[in-house]
Amino acid sequence: MTNYALIGAAGYIAPRHMRAMADTGGKLAVAYDPNDSVGIMDSHFPDAEFFTEFELFDRYVGAMQRDGKRIDYMTVCSPNYLHDAHCRFALRSGVDAICEKPLVLNPGDIDGLAAIERDTGRCICTILQLRLHPAIIALRDRFANSQKRHKVELTYITSRGRWYHASWKGAEDRSGGVATNIGVHFFDMLSFVFGPASRNEAHLREAERAAGSLECERADVSWFLSLDRNDLPDGVKGKKTTYRSITVDGEDVEFSEGFTDLHTRSYEEIIAGRGFRLDEVRPSIDIVSTFRHAPIVRSNGVHAFARKAIHK
Repeated sequence: MTNYALIGAAGYIAPRHMRAMADTGGKLAVAYDPNDSVGIMDSHFPDAEFFTEFELFDRYVGAMQRDGKRIDYMTVCSPNYLHDAHCRFALRSGVDAICEKPLVLNPGDIDGLAAIERDTGRCICTILQLRLHPAIIALRDRFANSQKRHKVELTYITSRGRWYHASWKGAEDRSGGVATNIGVHFFDMLSFVFGPASRNEAHLREAERAAGSLECERADVSWFLSLDRNDLPDGVKGKKTTYRSITVDGEDVEFSEGFTDLHTRSYEEIIAGRGFRLDEVRPSIDIVSTFRHAPIVRSNGVHAFARKAIHK
């Protein structure tokens, strides 16, 4: 049986990790979160130890290791800006880490984690679940040997209430901003399918929306991300709170289904020794970090939704 520790048990994404642990026959031994709203643990691991103070969690993990009660993986679901520190803690505790997106906020932090991997002999795997989506794999295979440049448009609108901006997610220095917090998986997917980005242009950067363009190896990409329900297309407003669209050369890529078990698939791959490692994370972190500091420009490739938002 695979044994886990969990940092960030009260977070939005933690239930998916708990389910993945259970689905793959694992056991959650101990969890930590400063917030004690963690009743979801009873659904899978009612006997897991739980701490709201990191020092007590640290002490318990250390005691388990000294007593020979092995922890195989420490899953990190804490706020984005803490991922780096918590991955370091896992490795220094003699445990491999599984980290939610984004692994870090800045590319230089990846180098620091690589050094700790070398020093400790432990490893970090991250969740890049779109790489495991059948539709995305088919898309990559379809364009892997393409000799032409493709035109890609990405639109993702996921409505969030006022709470979002009052939480750590609304603080750019903690979440990385909209492009990082809700977009990093998509940027990873784009570089996975169409090759690394050589040009990264920022068209719009606000608290609730972001837009820009990328020049990937095999595609020119125009993208728009938003948390504002007012940006939803008219045909979606009042019916759904999320709109997700990718087109390639004007053709829709259908990938709205098949998301529910991707964390479980991710855990299966990690347990089998095929998890996504630091080098595979770097392209998407480069993209979001560069965007965060890039000057705002207006080129001919501005996404239609961004043009509408700019002229409001």
